[in-house]
Amino acid sequence: MSKTNWTVDNAHSSVDFSIKHMMIANVKGTFKNFDAQVEADPSDLTSASIQFNIDIASIDTRNEDRDNHLRSADFFDVENHPTMTFKSTEIVKTDDDEYNVTGELTLHGVTKQETFSVTYEGSGKDPWGNEKVGFSVAGKLNRSDYGLTWNSALETGGVLVGDKVKIDLQIQALKA
Repeated sequence: MSKTNWTVDNAHSSVDFSIKHMMIANVKGTFKNFDAQVEADPSDLTSASIQFNIDIASIDTRNEDRDNHLRSADFFDVENHPTMTFKSTEIVKTDDDEYNVTGELTLHGVTKQETFSVTYEGSGKDPWGNEKVGFSVAGKLNRSDYGLTWNSALETGGVLVGDKVKIDLQIQALKA
């Protein structure tokens, strides 16, 4: 394939995360609204350009009270920081169809360099003849690095909300 533009097919993609709760279990959530600008040859991502945007207000953890708290100034402060962005700066092939994608992640007004593992899952044509590609993305980040430090001490020791956030994206993109 040659280097072309791709758009995310939101109906067949997801942006999910999990974080430790009460130091004993993981709580999962998703962001429903996101988009990306990608210029890439999916069979060789090393020269790709990736810009990913997430609407923080679209957070969904299946609990409205928790979601509203996460949108508040205690956490994401969506009124002042409505978007999380990622812009690739370096892509290194690590194995067949696997890459480390490094870039600038901006969240809560803070920009840090993060690296995510990306797997090219393949390509094909949908029933209407549209060319599509699939990717899996995994990574971790520390929320405290982005000023997201709200927490509550537990009576038994430890804290209510963990610092490490696991990231899981399943992306299907459509050739533009």
